[in-house]
Amino acid sequence: MEKVRLRLAARYREMYLRLDGLRGRLNGGSRDDERGLRPENVVWIFGSGRSGSTWLRSMMGEMEHHRVWEEPMVGRLFGSFYNDAQEGQRRSASFIMGEPTRRGWTNSIRNFVLDGARYAQPRLGPDDYLVVKEPNGSMGAPLLMEALPESRMVLLVRDPRDVVSSVLDGARRGSWLYEWGEKGGWKENALADEDPDGFVKRRARTYLHHTGAAKRAYDAHGGRKTLVRYEDLRVDTLGTMKRVYSELGIAVDARGLERAVEKHSWENIPREKKGEGKFYRKGASGGWREDLTPEQARIVERITAPLLAEFYPTT
Repeated sequence: MEKVRLRLAARYREMYLRLDGLRGRLNGGSRDDERGLRPENVVWIFGSGRSGSTWLRSMMGEMEHHRVWEEPMVGRLFGSFYNDAQEGQRRSASFIMGEPTRRGWTNSIRNFVLDGARYAQPRLGPDDYLVVKEPNGSMGAPLLMEALPESRMVLLVRDPRDVVSSVLDGARRGSWLYEWGEKGGWKENALADEDPDGFVKRRARTYLHHTGAAKRAYDAHGGRKTLVRYEDLRVDTLGTMKRVYSELGIAVDARGLERAVEKHSWENIPREKKGEGKFYRKGASGGWREDLTPEQARIVERITAPLLAEFYPTT
């Protein structure tokens, strides 16, 4: 019943936003009426970091009439702020994202995203697709999909134990994420060496938060969407990509898709860019068995149990 309720709510929001756009055009024009990107041609990639989102968006970015918007973090902008608000705040019309004014600020999010996309990609035409890689903004996925109900969504998931082990490796001193964190002032990286079990616990909670929010958005979304497991993408990349485009309702050239898959295959990544401590690490599934201690594996399994049960019930 809950899934039915969410779908009906999504349909209602979509009808409202489309009627709101029509009213805008009748009253002298709407932002959605501008030339360029069409809202239905926005394709979101939500999930979690280290789940293969870079790989997926690289292949999609090779397709004709496809452009990529690389982690705009708009989901973090709205999602973190909204999620951190107290329940009492959300019920108040005085709060900028209060429930009584939800229609207004949802439409504002819509305009904010579309305007930002058009400025970031000024050459987008009405027949172009914008692939938005936003795994680290997935906490805002429910709000973004509510604001843009006609856009398309990819829910990308990966075994949380592999995700956490990958982040743990990258955050250790001398590895790629550690160096990146040093430049950006991200202090959490130090925990990978000083308190690895604590680091694992934090990253498991991040996975639950991000992927859980993306899953809620996916369940509520009434438009075109597709669920992709990293493990399936790895085993049968071309077949999975064909399914992705079929479920998203986007026609692509078959030969072009084959070339994109081949170009971005694990085997074609230069050897010096792959390995422990590097961005391209293993390109395989199940490595957590060697990378995590038994206690660390139990920590991840305990924290992410609801998502493990749904996506990886037999592992």
